Amino acid sequence: MTKKITFFALLWLAVFSVSQAQVKVVAHRGYWKVAGSAQNSLAAFAKADSIGAFGSEFDVWMTADGKLVVNHDGTFKGVSMEKGTLSEIRKIRLDNGEQLPTLDEYLKSMLNKPNTRVVLEMKSLSNLSREDEAAQKIVKALKKYKLLNRTDIIAFSINACLAFKKLLPDTKIYYLDGDLSPRKIKNLGLAGIDYSMNALRQHPEWVEESHKLGLEVNVWTVNKEEDMKYFIELGVDIITTDQPEELQKLLR
Repeated sequence: MTKKITFFALLWLAVFSVSQAQVKVVAHRGYWKVAGSAQNSLAAFAKADSIGAFGSEFDVWMTADGKLVVNHDGTFKGVSMEKGTLSEIRKIRLDNGEQLPTLDEYLKSMLNKPNTRVVLEMKSLSNLSREDEAAQKIVKALKKYKLLNRTDIIAFSINACLAFKKLLPDTKIYYLDGDLSPRKIKNLGLAGIDYSMNALRQHPEWVEESHKLGLEVNVWTVNKEEDMKYFIELGVDIITTDQPEELQKLLR
């Protein structure tokens, strides 16, 4: 009986170890919870790269005058990212003292850091035509810096996802909102689901279903150890976190 228990314990450990090895770590808004960094700053991408994160996520808005800037919040330090002009937005300083970056600056900073995957979220905009325009400009920028082969694109807007799919049929595009089943995502031709913890806790079966359909699964934003363990055991492919080093230690 003891031998049987030992065997099954070792078998479970082996399976768990394999699942651990497969999970990839993405730094949410870059690695920003560390000295000298700030959300979506150039330093945040550099620090995600310095710890060997699989990828670094960041957010892109299109301003009132059609320029692309990197920031998470729709309104930041009193300025609207979509209704403000580039000149207004560029006056903003991030919490680490950096000037709020343009997409060009952000992408250019990645060129000497080739090992970290680019996870670009296009923020939902006020109308579909603006989303289409922003998608076209983002694709142009990615091509300019020759980053397409290491970029994943994510969005809450299905319109944005399909706009990118039309422009970049070979790029991995993931849907964020959490309201569509894996079968519907497959039918749309997207690479996978990138859903919140709450969405996947409500539908844990979607992980296995996605894998059977050849889709990938990312979950966000996972910061507590017990949640990290839950999603590792559930078998997700990618975990997006504000605590990338803690997740790395757990996976090791």
